[in-house]
Amino acid sequence: MNRIAGAPISWGVCEVPGWGHQLGAARVLAEMRELGLAATEFGPDGFLPADPAGRRELLAAHGLKPVGGFVPVVLHDPARDPLPEIHRALDSFGAAGSLVLAAATGQDGYDARPVLDASAWRTLLANLDAIAARAAARGVQASLHPHVGTVIERYEEVRRVLDGSGIPLCLDTGHLLIGGTDPLELARTATGRIAHVHLKDVDAGLAGRVRTGELAYTQAVGAGMYRPLGAGDIDIAGIVGALEGGGYQGWYVMEQDTVLRAEPGPGAGPVADVRASVDFLGGLTVPGGRPT
Repeated sequence: MNRIAGAPISWGVCEVPGWGHQLGAARVLAEMRELGLAATEFGPDGFLPADPAGRRELLAAHGLKPVGGFVPVVLHDPARDPLPEIHRALDSFGAAGSLVLAAATGQDGYDARPVLDASAWRTLLANLDAIAARAAARGVQASLHPHVGTVIERYEEVRRVLDGSGIPLCLDTGHLLIGGTDPLELARTATGRIAHVHLKDVDAGLAGRVRTGELAYTQAVGAGMYRPLGAGDIDIAGIVGALEGGGYQGWYVMEQDTVLRAEPGPGAGPVADVRASVDFLGGLTVPGGRPT
């Protein structure tokens, strides 16, 4: 079974205002099909039709399955109920795949974030469990995505979520490393809590500059911080081996966040990096097997 999926952010399609040139769904989905990907995440609001039937029809026309999507939402503010936003997202999901939550700051972009106090932490952890339960009741698996520029970024914050809530994680290899968590260690020690996987490779030098605050996240992405799998500094083979050996049966979503300045010519642009990543993953030989 092919368990390799794509994500529109690998083609520069992003929810952040002013992120860069946004490619249309027709081109992105056609290139995903050309690469032999089995499925895709939904991308930001407006990229695909809002109704589940329309989404399924469009994806099926390109030979792709839906695997859910990334939903940034404020979870730490006691005065802000996230459930209406969650239900709107679930209405568009139907019963497809994973609701991949990010603990948004409430500001646009991922270049600055607040530090939470004890009350905000209590609110966040309670919201995570409530959302996971609501999603499960609608046939969707919720997971929390540690993400640069959100309130869950650093190692100690990831541990606090694992220790203080029951929600599974989306293991994003790149965001974890940038935030100071070893993704291989997490794959080995918390396999049972991992419900979804985003595979990225990164330039560790640029990642370190983001971690120390020397370089803004968006600047680092524009400078090529994310690399095709096998071309960066993350042990992707070790992570996949740990997950497969630990019984992980979910999707591996190819993600190299990128910023486009203009529409690439036919056959040019991000598709080459995604192709390199798919080829790398398909060629792995790991102790637990491989996801193809």
